[in-house]
Amino acid sequence: MNREELERAVAEAARLVKDARHVVALVGAGLSVESGIPPFRGPGGLWTKYGEPDMRGFDRFREDPKRWWEERLSQSGSYQELVQALSQARPNAGHLALRELEEMGYLKHIITQNIDNLHQEAGSSAITEIHGNRTKLRCLDGGKRWPFDGFPLEELPPHCPDCGGVVKGDTVMFGEPIPRDALDECINQSRLCDCMLLVGTSAVVYPAAGFPVDVKMNGGKLIEVNPNETPLTEACDVVLRAPAGESLSLMVERLREPAGA
Repeated sequence: MNREELERAVAEAARLVKDARHVVALVGAGLSVESGIPPFRGPGGLWTKYGEPDMRGFDRFREDPKRWWEERLSQSGSYQELVQALSQARPNAGHLALRELEEMGYLKHIITQNIDNLHQEAGSSAITEIHGNRTKLRCLDGGKRWPFDGFPLEELPPHCPDCGGVVKGDTVMFGEPIPRDALDECINQSRLCDCMLLVGTSAVVYPAAGFPVDVKMNGGKLIEVNPNETPLTEACDVVLRAPAGESLSLMVERLREPAGA
């Protein structure tokens, strides 16, 4: 997509956003890649280099949570590389544009598949993290969350100070159900949504990939913001075939223009 085509698409996307009542952004790993965080799949992906993770990860955690905690705290292999990338990453122009869209009153909610906490660092406030947050811990019984920093880890596995349940990282593991509170909010936001921004998502990981389908079936509009084609491209009303930092920044500029400009 050349510059002229991109600007035309941005103008149409801005019109859809302006006309919508409840805009929701579904955000995937592509946005984090622009902050220097490696993807999991594809060239340069962590799983490509280190192999696929254990598909029974959550079952193995339940079987031996103490061992899981010992391995996590040792921070070796692919996990160590991810930790280093996450610790160095900062919000990029795409994150900042989403914050601006929220401040302008257009963007009502972000559903993010990312665990990196960069939306919060960028200043966004209406966020549901469907796969959890790397900076938090969660009680498996009560669902309560705490910041990782400062939580007592003298005993492994740690336990909830309120109910005594086992505590794990908030990040959702393979085989682990999506936390009910997060899933319910995603379903609610998809029901309210009449225009969804698909930002850097591959649209292959469920249940997140199903939310745009629900929006479309309910008569809503879809705007894809992605350098690459996805399984949802054909269903989208507008496609911005460029990185999110560039595309969303242009959209913000367009929405700031005076009416009739």
